[in-house]
Amino acid sequence: MNLGQNSLRVLVAIAAFAALPALAEDSEAEIAKKSLNPVASLTSVPFKLDYDHKIGPLQQGDKYQLTVQPVIPFSISENWNLISRTLVPLIDQKNVTPTSGTQSGVGDITPQLYFSPKAPTANGWIWGVGPQALLRTGTDNLSSNKWGLGPTGVVLKQEHGWTYGVLANHMWSVAGSSTANDISATYVQPFLSYTTPKYTTYGINTESTYNWKTSQWSVPINATVTQMLKIHGQLLTLQGGVRYWADSPNGIGPRGWGVRFQATFLFPN
Repeated sequence: MNLGQNSLRVLVAIAAFAALPALAEDSEAEIAKKSLNPVASLTSVPFKLDYDHKIGPLQQGDKYQLTVQPVIPFSISENWNLISRTLVPLIDQKNVTPTSGTQSGVGDITPQLYFSPKAPTANGWIWGVGPQALLRTGTDNLSSNKWGLGPTGVVLKQEHGWTYGVLANHMWSVAGSSTANDISATYVQPFLSYTTPKYTTYGINTESTYNWKTSQWSVPINATVTQMLKIHGQLLTLQGGVRYWADSPNGIGPRGWGVRFQATFLFPN
């Protein structure tokens, strides 16, 4: 998969950061629990690789997307954290339309911020809410050619090995090329997982997007298995799974089955 020179520079920089020694003050059980919480006080660097095929009107397209997603928490008061979560997509695709050929490079970057209480509610719920943006950073025809803004939020609960909740957000385009399609899209990600005493996590979620401009859904359903490990003192999780496209835009989106692999480097505070 050729991600291009710019993409490789991004990967090298983040991989160098991920190679720093971890500080393990929390117990491994607590770290495993935090690794499933999008607004936990846990610095992490996930590398998520998705492969999808049967894309486009002739269903001849293939797409690899490696999403690098550094998550960095900041303590902003006695009771509140600010969680920075940035999605950097590195894309390699071909034949998504009959004449498109191959594109490879960086997609549009999405930075997100979540204001989250340090302590769960009295009923044990964890939540965070804040703004997100869409940056027009895509290369090689991989950009929406729009700048965007919108809200994002997450609510979840963790008990008896189970983690369940939902992450949702909305994005509106606010500037950009007048010839590019406007954006109004809602993203909904309900998730459910169970973690064993050996820190193996079985999970299922859907990462659904509704395009209000075209009235179309994109609905991949992901089933994954994740294992937390320590390699040369570095805590990380390794994940593998399959994805099935229950719905996608006619003539555009993927069809059938895909796969997912993810490695997440963990840096306990």
